[in-house]
Amino acid sequence: MIVNVGGRTDIVNYYSEWLMNRINEGFAYSRNPLFQNNVSKISLKPEDVDCLMFCSKNYKPMLKNMKEINERYRIICHYTITAYDKTIEPNVPSIDKSIKTLIDLSKIVGKEKVLWRYDPILLTKKYTVGKHLETFEYIAKQIAPYVQRCIFSFVEMYKKLDYNMPEIIDLTEDDKIKILKGIGEISKKYNLYTQTCGTDENNEKYGIHVSGCTTKEILERANGVEYKTVKAKPMRKGCHCIPSRDIGAYDTCLNGCKYCYANKRPDLAKENIKLHDKNSPLLLGNINKTDKITESKPSSFIIQDNGKQISFI
Repeated sequence: MIVNVGGRTDIVNYYSEWLMNRINEGFAYSRNPLFQNNVSKISLKPEDVDCLMFCSKNYKPMLKNMKEINERYRIICHYTITAYDKTIEPNVPSIDKSIKTLIDLSKIVGKEKVLWRYDPILLTKKYTVGKHLETFEYIAKQIAPYVQRCIFSFVEMYKKLDYNMPEIIDLTEDDKIKILKGIGEISKKYNLYTQTCGTDENNEKYGIHVSGCTTKEILERANGVEYKTVKAKPMRKGCHCIPSRDIGAYDTCLNGCKYCYANKRPDLAKENIKLHDKNSPLLLGNINKTDKITESKPSSFIIQDNGKQISFI
């Protein structure tokens, strides 16, 4: 079982104390986003977890815990650092602070467990194609030795952006080609393995690989074990990732990113955090009398030989 720590909200940045309580108790509850009274009990015992999959824009609140977590679990750490300032990502640390934290994280857990995410790529009058390539190189030059690879994607123009981010400019095919070509050239310059995510388009001619953000190959490189070939359960078109169980909750991320898919409105998370209890098994609120709790049976994706993990290295 792959446990997703960051698909619905930035747990690392804002709910790290809750997460450590869940890790120490060995389980978490996850409320079904569509059927609110259906609650899953998800084991966080190391023997039941094939990988803890983190995704965050700020690992600083958890740096003190990462050595312990890395020793107890197989992990992968997606670290998002983009070009945007506080007009688009209001509560995200600056690029330079994020670079420093990523390097610190990599030194603790190892570069094979750190993936740099530069997404979503979107255009405004300020964030032009040239601005993206300039910033991408600035970051790549400093962190390439500390990450397994870079993952990027183009913004999905879903309806919420019409009112959350009216300043966004549509990406043309010409814009995309310039970005792909530029990122490919920069990645080659710094010996950085770079791939897209959430697309089936083949951009190998630009030096850009096609993959999912959490695949069998990525997890094997990170954790030195061999995983079963598991059919992907796409969250959206073009997704190639191994299925995972998310312990977060939507509408709880305080990063405030204008392009966010996980918050309906930027102000909703500020209201919902009032319901957060660091001692609750649920990220948001507590169990109600009408809730139906189902214990998820962990199914391992790891190939074992006489009870021992097969080394990938």
